[in-house]
Amino acid sequence: MAVMTHASAHPTTVDYSNLPTTVQDAFDRYMRKADNAGTGDDYRDAMTDAAITAGIPVPASKDIARCSCLNDAGGCGCGAIFDAHTDGVVVTAPNAPNKNLSELQCPGCGHDHPRPIAD
Repeated sequence: MAVMTHASAHPTTVDYSNLPTTVQDAFDRYMRKADNAGTGDDYRDAMTDAAITAGIPVPASKDIARCSCLNDAGGCGCGAIFDAHTDGVVVTAPNAPNKNLSELQCPGCGHDHPRPIAD
């Protein structure tokens, strides 16, 4: 008897670069909202909306990120959207004053070409 496994209906990461422009714009709005939100529900709601818009499951942490390599001049162009609490994530820039979001590299980029805050 063969056992069949089913692929997840939703990937745990997506590539921002492959999203339609309208979806990128909506995702960016939610991420800006999260970055500027006060503590509590506003932040979690914005992150939930951003994850749903990108098409990934909302992580338990309610905290997602887009790989900083997409816009980093020395980066590889990776646009992964991922759970910010995944093992192997590398912080490339801390959050600015009065902002919530740091710049992060996905685990793949953090492993292959880390650009940590301090080398």
